[in-house]
Amino acid sequence: MFLAFTATVAALTTACAGGTGGVEGTPGAAGLRDPYFPKAGNGGYDVTHYGLTLDVDPAGRQLRGTAVITARATQDLSAFNLDLAGMTVRSAEVEGHPAAVNRAAHELTLRPDAEVESRLHRGRTFRTVVHYSGHPLTLTDPDGSKEGWLRTADGSVALGEPVGAMAWFPGNNHPGDKASYDLTVTVPKGLTAVSNGELTARSTAGATTTYHWHTAAPMATYLATLAVGRFDTKTSTTPDGIKVFTAVDPKSAVASARTLARIPEIVKWEAARFGPYPFSSTGAIVDRTHDAGYALETQNRPFFPGPPDAGLLVHEMSHQWFGDSVTPGSWRDMWLNEGFATYAEWLWEADKEGVPVQESFDRAFGDDANWAFPPADPPTAADISKAPVYGHGAMVIHKIRQAVGDDKRFFALVAGWTKAHRHGNASTADFTAYTEKATGLDLTDLWDTWLYGRSRPATDD
Repeated sequence: MFLAFTATVAALTTACAGGTGGVEGTPGAAGLRDPYFPKAGNGGYDVTHYGLTLDVDPAGRQLRGTAVITARATQDLSAFNLDLAGMTVRSAEVEGHPAAVNRAAHELTLRPDAEVESRLHRGRTFRTVVHYSGHPLTLTDPDGSKEGWLRTADGSVALGEPVGAMAWFPGNNHPGDKASYDLTVTVPKGLTAVSNGELTARSTAGATTTYHWHTAAPMATYLATLAVGRFDTKTSTTPDGIKVFTAVDPKSAVASARTLARIPEIVKWEAARFGPYPFSSTGAIVDRTHDAGYALETQNRPFFPGPPDAGLLVHEMSHQWFGDSVTPGSWRDMWLNEGFATYAEWLWEADKEGVPVQESFDRAFGDDANWAFPPADPPTAADISKAPVYGHGAMVIHKIRQAVGDDKRFFALVAGWTKAHRHGNASTADFTAYTEKATGLDLTDLWDTWLYGRSRPATDD
């Protein structure tokens, strides 16, 4: 699920005006040089909070929004960029002062006025407000899938992996910059707006209803979602005190009921293997079949295009640990998400269905599709959601388990990993270093053969 970027932004060279200390600032980078999406994200700042106020008209396919972005400068800034695809920017302010806005494709370049610029020193927290409106775009990724703002049978859903978040709000659109969120969205009365985190307020006035969703734990932009439509909603609490919120399209409600009722069971089962559940709420969003081409691990409550089976629910729920809490440092590290999630399916099949993990491993080992490229080195952006990232990635996890040789130690290793990087980012290099340090093993041959090897071993040794 990927979008190739071709836009370039002219370098800005304006120095900071006098003011406090006379420090000369430079523009933040217009991209973070991700291996597959080099123009995704922006340099010079880290976002700490997004406050999004949206008015959504699904029938007219219109969105009017105000984004309040709180960030900390990581350098002395003279200008900085935000990612926003499509939409019309009506105005922008930085620290309460109007800012000049230039645009090239999905890149917004904001230049604060001289008074504000003189204060944007490294370490300084500052607030940016962007007012925008228009028709949110559906983006086509290099692999042909659709993301961004998708029309559904009775509304819309925003799905952001890897870069679709920029279709509905401006931000630092890279998994390496995580933030908390507050989303206030107004929709026509009779429709429901579902997002991440917890619903803290809902009110109806005249022909519209407004929902306020709060996400306290840091979240990458690609994990943010907004589903608007007619939903049957249910709230409950697990025996461990985790809030559960499900939103299901009425057309999918009957077929989803038995699987969704297992959410508390699945969360408890995964927590026993991966460490404590990392968030205060969980749940699911289930739309109609074909409303999207894939399920996605949107934070707190995964999205499903139609009723999921237990295996798919286990997969997406495991992402709350692997991807949502421990988020990849770049898109090259996606196998850490999908390899662990696929391995979670193998574990579930072993525990609940009597299918030995080794049998799942052997099936994956024999699948030619899993050997198209090394899981830690997909050749292009179109490949980072292909079979080797999933099945071959899961084989890497199983080989680590075999190398450790003791299940208690192996699952302690996994839980230690999710604890060490809870609510943060981690790379493949972080994982391999952690694994060797925690086990005391030299796993060079394992990494060379299974993680980076370009050919299938003669045997599954």
